[in-house]
Order: sequence, then C-alpha cells, then structure tokens
Amino acid sequence: MAVSAYVGIGSNLGDPRINVERAIQQLGGLPKSRLADRSSLFLTAPVEADGDDYVNAVVRIETDLSSQELLDALLSLERSFGRDRPYVNAPRTLDLDLLLYGSQTITMPSLQVPHPRMTQRAFVLIPLLEIDPFIEIPGKGPAHMFIPQLADQTIRKI
Repeated sequence: MAVSAYVGIGSNLGDPRINVERAIQQLGGLPKSRLADRSSLFLTAPVEADGDDYVNAVVRIETDLSSQELLDALLSLERSFGRDRPYVNAPRTLDLDLLLYGSQTITMPSLQVPHPRMTQRAFVLIPLLEIDPFIEIPGKGPAHMFIPQLADQTIRKI
C-alpha cells in the first residue's frame, strides 16, 4: 500500500532553479512511486549555511518504497546531480530531505522522520503548507503552528 512521503528540495549551486525543476521531474520517476503534488518554487537565504540564496520546493510522492529504499534513492539522485559534502551545510547542487513518511516516526542512524529541523525552517514549512495547509507533523502537531517562530527567515515565492 502506497505511503505519502514529503521531500524537501534545495539547490544553490549551478543553476538552482533548473536543478530543482529537474529533480522534481526525476522524483516523479522513482521506482514504485509517483509524483502526487508539488509546491511552488521559493527563493530563500541560507540558514546556518554558506553560499548564495537557495531555490527550494517540497513534493509529495505516493510510494511503495520503504523509508530506507526511498532515502537511498534520494541520495543516489543527489549524487547524480554532483552533490558533494566537503563540510556540514556546504553549498550544494541538490539537497533532498525526506521530511515525512506517512504518519511514521522513524529513528535510525541514517534517517530521522519527521525531519528533525523541519519546524525550524521556513523554506520547508511554507512550501509544505502550500501543498497541504492542514498537515500534521507526527509527534509535534499542526505544521502551521510553527510559522510564527520563523518570521525572521526571508522567503519569497518565485
């Protein structure tokens, strides 16, 4: 049975807008998965990171992949875009984060769902709420409750 998974997308190297659009297309082609919805693109300043502004989006995928299989597919897609990890929060050609996997809470060495910092990032919550204004974050509550805490983060719809 398919699970609704939400994936955060970001890029600030190369042509970030094209990178994000291409990634959205490729996410829709993952095995045993289909692209169910996508947000608009947003321009955001880096948060705890270096480099130019980011282009960000969120997608909802209906998938029969396990959470680990989906994570592996996301990491493989990042590598295909030339993702390099020279240091924590380095600028990137593509960043894909598994934000939510159904209503599950997952704690593994390689994966934490819900994404541990998603409630602290306007570039995640604003696009997520555009897709589903009433979405609940497992163990935390309605996503919209966290928006007032993010008023100092600059985000602009492209």
